[in-house]
Amino acid sequence: MNESQHHMDLLQGISDQFQDILATSGQSIYIYLDDFHKVCNERFASLLGYASADDWSQAKGSFTQLFVDVGSQATLVDAYNCAMDRKVGSAFKIGWKNKTGGVIETSVILVPVSYDGHLFALHYIDG
Repeated sequence: MNESQHHMDLLQGISDQFQDILATSGQSIYIYLDDFHKVCNERFASLLGYASADDWSQAKGSFTQLFVDVGSQATLVDAYNCAMDRKVGSAFKIGWKNKTGGVIETSVILVPVSYDGHLFALHYIDG
């Protein structure tokens, strides 16, 4: 199995494990492995103007360039690096780019989660 297929299998597994939370949470949520392997709930996709969670997950390219306002990119990257390197959670403010180019200001909680020996970043968003 190649690395891309392995990452797809991991994403499917963690999505299945978190399905109840993704489907019923009152918050926007996304789970991130890398720029090409990510999943969100319908609430987050809608927040950013996407037709569905699948539509959002199919967007390809740099995550920060696609979805994060320029003024918030360093904040998100720093929080992600702390989560992955030191296994710590954090809370911070982020401006997200919606699909039409507008900015949505939110509060984010980011925590590292482990699934099948791989670290993912789990994000809860209020906004």
